[in-house]
Amino acid sequence: MDLKGKTIAILATNGFEQSELEVPRDRLKQAGATVHVVSLAAGEIKGWDKKDWGRPVKVDKTLDQVSSNDYDAVVLPGGQINPDLLRVEPKALSFIKEIFNAKKIVAAVCHAPWLLIETGIAKGRKMTSYKSIKTDVINAGATWEDSQVVVDQGVITSRNPGDLDAFSAKIIEEVKEGRHVQRSAA
Repeated sequence: MDLKGKTIAILATNGFEQSELEVPRDRLKQAGATVHVVSLAAGEIKGWDKKDWGRPVKVDKTLDQVSSNDYDAVVLPGGQINPDLLRVEPKALSFIKEIFNAKKIVAAVCHAPWLLIETGIAKGRKMTSYKSIKTDVINAGATWEDSQVVVDQGVITSRNPGDLDAFSAKIIEEVKEGRHVQRSAA
């Protein structure tokens, strides 16, 4: 129970990649963390499971009900639809940026680095992402690398569902380390 007393938000909406929400959620809970699925509206959000709609997941809290002060980290699942919908939502971007500015852990997988681009977090960082958004990451000022997991001062990125074991393990490790007080924006 390495993460007992830690609270982690998974920020997602409809169209999240099923495994990219469920695997980190389950691993973080197994490690003792309290995990909240945070979304734009109450109820359920529906996942995307490889080639079709997946299972719904219960929303624990809406963005209107949370504060960055309540969380030690935010996890951003990918899929194409989910981060594309979230990156035009000012409340979602503010929440991510507030977690980052408080020197807490920000973890994004697959297409979710789009959210790091939109918030300005990507600039000047080492990152990875799903291969189809590599150019977006580079154009945002990040140094892209083709690795399972890349960490740059508490900003964790991974490429795809095949990286979820490494991604989840790195989130646990970084949350245990705590705030990254030396971190600064580019």
